[in-house]
Amino acid sequence: MTMQHPFTVDAARALGGPDWLRDRRVAAAEGLADVEWPTAEEEIWRYSRIDELELARFRPMSAEELGAPGVDSVPGGGPVAAEVGERAGLVVVRDGRVVHHELDPALADRGVVVGGLATLDHASVAGTLGATSDASPDAFTLLHDAFLAGGAYVHVPKGVVVDAPIVVLHWSDGDGLASFPHTLVVAEETSQVSVLERFGSPDVEHLVDAVVELIVRDGANVRYQAVQEYGPRTWSVALQRAHLGRDAVLRSSAVALGGAYARLRSEARLEAPGAESEQVAVYYGDQDQMLDFRTLQDHVAPRTHSNLLFKGAVEDRARSVYSGLVHIHPEAQKSTATQSNRNLVLTEGAGAESIPNLEIEADDVRCSHASAVGPIDEDQRYYLATRGVPPEEAERLIVLGFFEDVFERLPVAALVGPLRRAVHDKLGHLHPGDGRG
Repeated sequence: MTMQHPFTVDAARALGGPDWLRDRRVAAAEGLADVEWPTAEEEIWRYSRIDELELARFRPMSAEELGAPGVDSVPGGGPVAAEVGERAGLVVVRDGRVVHHELDPALADRGVVVGGLATLDHASVAGTLGATSDASPDAFTLLHDAFLAGGAYVHVPKGVVVDAPIVVLHWSDGDGLASFPHTLVVAEETSQVSVLERFGSPDVEHLVDAVVELIVRDGANVRYQAVQEYGPRTWSVALQRAHLGRDAVLRSSAVALGGAYARLRSEARLEAPGAESEQVAVYYGDQDQMLDFRTLQDHVAPRTHSNLLFKGAVEDRARSVYSGLVHIHPEAQKSTATQSNRNLVLTEGAGAESIPNLEIEADDVRCSHASAVGPIDEDQRYYLATRGVPPEEAERLIVLGFFEDVFERLPVAALVGPLRRAVHDKLGHLHPGDGRG
């Protein structure tokens, strides 16, 4: 399918920035002329709302709207960052360009870098920028590359341990506009770091095309948490992809609460023996939202291990989709993988789809997958009723309990309380007595 849109080569070239970034953008923009835009007839877009996306309704921002790269123009973080508590660093990204950054001076002295991609020279990002996303391309990653104006950069040198989280705050604004947030995290050998990202937007019609790259070198340990709280008219298409080296460990999590349509591809490629990945998610849709998840656990090397647990709930007319693949390559003998997706459908009119898949090309592995879609268990409801718990409160307790094992795995403990409250607020719409229209 071809599509007319304002995302042209000239618009990509006009964004400015360093020569290497402009050249990367222009090359991608030239490729847009031949791209096949997805439709719901394709298996990987099945059940999605992609046929409703009119790209021509959005336009890229100009260099003037984005502002000059490397110029801190906002204060740091506000109450959103304060919820995290102690932090080692902070990056604030507005419409894809870094507008504020800070880092503990002691970590800077040890070689940790936190800042904006558009302020770096090509040598600093050669071999890392695009290393994961280029290995999993689609029309939207190409569009992203064509209008990549900057983004967050986190680099942790070999052997350095960053105890407190590094916080990255993304804010996307502007009615009828598109933004292209990018985050590149490089954890060198035997380093340790936690990265928390929060993505938000106001109540405007906006398109967010985001990419998160996580490069976890041999023996490194990365904890990554993304919280998506877009406004009710934002459309989001995002890729979060990690490449793991020998004995590397990644604990990644996603919390999805906002957006009109929000699609996340969460992918982990285990490239060397001993690599270990955990992917967990909590999502809750209400009103007319659609939350769409596609996951990949890609075992390339022997003795690699992955575990995935995605849990969601939908109410009103909201829908969710989960489609996951565990791929065990022929060389990945003695690997283990588990994949589980559970969904609660809380009201008539809501719906959830769950499609787990295994592709196993080795014969000495242990793999399992499971999925479930259904309403609240009546036995649980009855149990609480017999102990005097009102029906409305019983439903809240059951739903919060349903999510608890994922909450316990979130890497930034200080955020668990605020996220519980956010889910509780959505639950408040379940009953007419609570003000639901």
